[in-house]
Amino acid sequence: MKNNFNKSGALAGCASSLVLLSAVLTSQGVFAHGYLEVPPSRAFLCQKGENKNCGGAQYEPQSTGETFQGFPNGAGGAPLQGPIDGKIASGGNSLFSALDAQSATRWQLTEIRDRDIAFQWKYIAPHPATKHEYFITRDDWKPNEPLKRASFDSAPFCTIDGGHQLPVSGAKHNCVIPDGKTGHHVILAVWTVGDTDAAFYNPADVNILVEAALPGGWSPVGSIAPSTQLLVGDKVKARAFSASGENAEYSVQISIDNAEEGKPENWSFKLADAINKAHPLIRAGIRDDEGNITPIKGTNKLYAQKESGVTRYEVQLDMQEDTAASMKISSLQPEYVLDKGRVSLTFTAQTNRKMNLEATLFDEKNKPVGVETQSVAEGSTGLNMDVRSAPGVHTLTLVGTTEDGRTTRQETQEVTLTGEGAGIEYDFVFPEGISGYTAGTKVLQPKTDEVFECKPFPASGYCKQYSPTANGFEPGVGASWQSAWDKL
Repeated sequence: MKNNFNKSGALAGCASSLVLLSAVLTSQGVFAHGYLEVPPSRAFLCQKGENKNCGGAQYEPQSTGETFQGFPNGAGGAPLQGPIDGKIASGGNSLFSALDAQSATRWQLTEIRDRDIAFQWKYIAPHPATKHEYFITRDDWKPNEPLKRASFDSAPFCTIDGGHQLPVSGAKHNCVIPDGKTGHHVILAVWTVGDTDAAFYNPADVNILVEAALPGGWSPVGSIAPSTQLLVGDKVKARAFSASGENAEYSVQISIDNAEEGKPENWSFKLADAINKAHPLIRAGIRDDEGNITPIKGTNKLYAQKESGVTRYEVQLDMQEDTAASMKISSLQPEYVLDKGRVSLTFTAQTNRKMNLEATLFDEKNKPVGVETQSVAEGSTGLNMDVRSAPGVHTLTLVGTTEDGRTTRQETQEVTLTGEGAGIEYDFVFPEGISGYTAGTKVLQPKTDEVFECKPFPASGYCKQYSPTANGFEPGVGASWQSAWDKL
């Protein structure tokens, strides 16, 4: 993406401060990064889009959970080191703080159906490993409270000696999940780095279904979690799956016949009740102390008898388009004036539904030069987009998706930018697109408003070496930035 920057408008300097952890790790030249791949860590599922609202973890799962060694008591028994209670998943890094949220429904659960498990890591920048350890939450842990040391068993259920060797991506760590651990748990995978005082803490959210049969021969096979308001004419289907694939015999579908049925708690009850009436070998509801399973207006669990062959259920929503939903751009001026390549583009979005909006401004070469995203209520909402570009005709595209995801609207308008353009072209605003940086890549450093060019090989390899806790080669800011970059 080519943009422009006017060197004469560069700021005189940039004041920066580093937290203690960043200073310690950076001073030692730490560039180790990696994440738990099997089963997928919380952050890896963020990158895959299965976990939502993850902050920076969506882009850097390999950098999450990095902090001092020592779990649960701190390295060498030091109580003040190791991960901080309530910030274990983020490693105390504010960029990844969204990962510290914890509730019974906040994160996608990976089903575990065999106590013999092979953990696998993906290493982006491997460093020697002292060991890999795997901890699991206590039997009485509280899934709606922040993760802390006391949430986990005090000893790992599996330890793999690293031998102070470079770990290999995909290598299997064969372990056994302790007997008695069933249902929702968090497995904390810890990679202790051998040549620094750092470790990576990766939580994996799991649903352990092994040996989880209930009295009467019932085994859990899923749940009906009501989350979306439905409209008349929508349909909900509980899709049954056996070992060989979808089992249509045990799949059940309902239609929403009136507005009252469209309420999440009501359609969940209707679907659970329909399943119970259709199949004696399947039950949906909540189990009481006597083993009776009864539907409720809320989240209903799904259970199956072994002879049904059903191993899991998926709930599928078939939602009609909301034809009355509307969105339009208003208050967009025909012309905006650039000041040294910059302008604040203001306009209004008119919506008659709650929507998630994404506005993008494209230059004459169809390159995005400004983006603004916002969740809005019904009515008029003012939007403000920071733009860096050159004079010319631009295209503003506004895309709005209703909160329930059923309907998308789009509008496009042209707008002309005049005034003073920028002088120096750049490819990215740092650290955007960092994985593709090569010799000659030009980046704008927003912290200093200066443009830097990646040095030729072999120094170009350092241009990709960056995380918030290891920023030694960050252009214009890191302690060793001149080894990787030339300032233009």
